[in-house]
Amino acid sequence: MADRVIETRADYRWFLEIPTRWADNDAYGHVNNVVYYNYFDTVVARFLLQTGELDLNTSPLIGVVVETLCRFRAPIRFPDLVTAGLRVGRVGTSSVRYEIGIFREDEAEASAVGHFIHVYVDRATQKQPQPIPDSFRLKLAPLLVTA
Repeated sequence: MADRVIETRADYRWFLEIPTRWADNDAYGHVNNVVYYNYFDTVVARFLLQTGELDLNTSPLIGVVVETLCRFRAPIRFPDLVTAGLRVGRVGTSSVRYEIGIFREDEAEASAVGHFIHVYVDRATQKQPQPIPDSFRLKLAPLLVTA
């Protein structure tokens, strides 16, 4: 792919180390494709928990994943240590596009890149999109990148 963009650690703003597990490997000896989505979900959830924007039991707003994408660049295998890099590509009225890079060991180039789009909804109904509060926008601001 001649137009392939190489994502590096410098492209991301917040990081979380995630150890691979034996069970992450598939029959071909590398981390199975669905596990990358676990990494994506984990880095976003940990960021939200750490900033106080998510309480698993009481947050009035919750993020519902409405779109995902993952592009694989290089294999990862157990017992590699991965680092998930996080940035925010867009903040809308009720949605956030979280962009993630997955890095193997100390490598500078991403082994996988992708995104989650969360639409924030009322916890009780889980239907009606809700505006993202200004306090949450302030916590997202340091992660926001422009194209």
